Amino acid sequence: MTIFPYEPSSPEGLAARWVQWVAASGPLRNPVIDDTGRHAHRRQPGDVWFLAGCFGGAVERHCTVPAGRPLFFPAFNMWCPNGTYIPPMPEATGEAYVDDKPHPVAAIDADELFDVRGVLLNPVTRRRGTVGMRVWGLWATVEPLDPGPHRVRFTGTDGRGFRVTAMYDLTIA
Repeated sequence: MTIFPYEPSSPEGLAARWVQWVAASGPLRNPVIDDTGRHAHRRQPGDVWFLAGCFGGAVERHCTVPAGRPLFFPAFNMWCPNGTYIPPMPEATGEAYVDDKPHPVAAIDADELFDVRGVLLNPVTRRRGTVGMRVWGLWATVEPLDPGPHRVRFTGTDGRGFRVTAMYDLTIA
């Protein structure tokens, strides 16, 4: 039986589902490792469209998003496997922009253990099988965008030198 203590559409539930989404793909097709957006569509849920950051540095991606889907993504996040817990990081910051306009990010602390089933060599659990997980981060939810081209950019830092930036050129169709 899968342990999932959150309402799936709650902020904590979305953050937990995002981690499960990243863990479901190995290193060759993983959305966090993808440097172009060619794998952005893989394993997307039907009710939301997840965007991925990167493991440091900057990345530019292009993808098509089905019309009517909200976007959900971390400007900065940390996941904690095997029951470990990293408390919220007060020095972490994050920003999001949609079509060059600032968009709010909010701290989400999914601090109750939830199950993540990873494939071999995925970047979350690093192994096949189920692992208990927690996640904390600065996240953005964007209501469904109008059909056509859009640009989404987000950036975050732990406040100690680690930084991620992702730029998405999206086509809403």
